[in-house]
Amino acid sequence: MVDSTRIIVVGGGIAGLTAALSLHAAGFRPVVFEAVAKPTPMGVGINLLPHATRELAALGLLDDLHRIGVDMRALVYLTRYGREIWREPRGLEAGYAWPQIAVHRGRLQMLLLEKVLERLGPDAVRFDHALTDFEPVDSGVQAHFTGRGGTSRGHEAADLLVAADGIHSAVRRKFYPHEGLPKWNQVTLWRSTAKLSAYPLAGTMLWAGHSRQKFVAYPIEQDAVTGETLLNWICDLKADGGETPAKEDWNKAGDPRDILGPFADWRWPGIDVPAIIGAASGIYEFPMVDRDPLPRWTFGRATLIGDAAHPMYPIGSNGATQAIIDARALAFHLRRESGLDAGLAAYEADRREATSRIVLMNRAQGPDKVMDLAQDRAPHPGDDLDARLPMSERAAIAADYKRVAGFDPAALNAKPSYATSDEEDQATFHDSRGL
Repeated sequence: MVDSTRIIVVGGGIAGLTAALSLHAAGFRPVVFEAVAKPTPMGVGINLLPHATRELAALGLLDDLHRIGVDMRALVYLTRYGREIWREPRGLEAGYAWPQIAVHRGRLQMLLLEKVLERLGPDAVRFDHALTDFEPVDSGVQAHFTGRGGTSRGHEAADLLVAADGIHSAVRRKFYPHEGLPKWNQVTLWRSTAKLSAYPLAGTMLWAGHSRQKFVAYPIEQDAVTGETLLNWICDLKADGGETPAKEDWNKAGDPRDILGPFADWRWPGIDVPAIIGAASGIYEFPMVDRDPLPRWTFGRATLIGDAAHPMYPIGSNGATQAIIDARALAFHLRRESGLDAGLAAYEADRREATSRIVLMNRAQGPDKVMDLAQDRAPHPGDDLDARLPMSERAAIAADYKRVAGFDPAALNAKPSYATSDEEDQATFHDSRGL
């Protein structure tokens, strides 16, 4: 059955496109309004944790994810000297019923866009439509759009507006006009990819250093025959003081000379950080920012999802994952409840406090906390790390983050997905071991 509810989704990123697919699977017919005139696969790598891949699997996308991404099998934390702090299995290796997949953000976005156009039709996405304002009308909203150069794109009436328009959300700003800029923790991230002939840590996420200076790397494309790897990498450096950069300065071209000095001697067996930086295809510079958790996401017939609702530090690989879960939860509750208002209330009750806890835990370094503890307690290569940071303490930090972020293996495997009654639940994935 096709529901006649008119739904506007503002934003054609991962959250908005997943929302469109999920709402369609639940029987609705949403339309996505995207500000860019022509989508391109921009960005770098992201990790989709098992509770995100299970939801995309329910949409029939698991084979596509395997095609464009790399299964993650392990996470390793190192000191800046290359000493191992913590190692844990990930994805299927950790006993999840679904994999963890690292993928290029742009390739994932293009996949989702392809599926939206295929399933909902060519008119399901309207490009060059930037939301400028909206107001409540009888039992819904009226949204106003402009195109490039400020050209009016007119207005659209809908029963529901879903704001998936990111950390600079125009809808959130309408709800909270005095919130101001996102909060910067003085850390700048230099992000890029590097094409390598081989990567010795296949299927492994590598974190090294501490919160003031950190290196992160993981493969997002890998040739099974030749071993050639597209490696996603990030260098973090913390500054002293300074104001949050204006949003026009985000995603700007980064200069490798800004990071080659601080990371000049970061070399360990199989990993040469300066060489990886030197092989970059183009470096982008970002401030590490988030926003305070909100007391409310929904006002009338407009609500927030993804980074519009809960932008968080890129710690614990949870940003895109939580956006996907938002989209799935929204469609689920709108389909299950009797009426839009009840569905919106159930969605917010399900997701707002849960994501607020992750935002705050990421501010406290989340699972990366073990790196700071190792640096503070055993800062020199010869220090007795095992005595100063017991393995039981490290394990507790990792387990606590999984519990708060919703991907404790046993709890997640036992929890049903957000598949609606109109979907074929394809979310359970079994590998050759019969997990």
